[in-house]
Amino acid sequence: MSAAALPRWLKPVNRVIVLLQRIGIAFLSFHLLSVPGRRTGRLRTTPVSPFTVDGARYIVSLGQTEWVKNARAAGWGILARGRRRQRVRLLALDVEERRPILRQFPVQIPAGVRFFVQVGAVRPPADPDAFAEAAPALAVFRVEPMDAEAG
Repeated sequence: MSAAALPRWLKPVNRVIVLLQRIGIAFLSFHLLSVPGRRTGRLRTTPVSPFTVDGARYIVSLGQTEWVKNARAAGWGILARGRRRQRVRLLALDVEERRPILRQFPVQIPAGVRFFVQVGAVRPPADPDAFAEAAPALAVFRVEPMDAEAG
């Protein structure tokens, strides 16, 4: 899925979420993930909703967004919630590794399900089986701490 296929409302909504998080207002399951750009090295920030499966943290996204390409290239980012920031390693999972993790997404992040249906990545009823089936179209990263909190 290309960035052109993303809904028009997504960028303005993401900007609001980023602004609120940066002034210390954390809400819902949102965190900010900043990843260095592939060409510029400049940090690019996007809202994400990490969740935990068997003690490990994961992030799910559409498979071909710019931040996903940047994360795959860099392998690291800064995960923030409110004023807390942590440098993290971002490990992309292969398709088969994604399936069991994706089954947990609609259970743990039900507010995020509608987005994936709306962009056509997951078919209704968007239950755990539908998310597992969508593994080829979705990116899943395991998020591991790299160091103590970043400034």
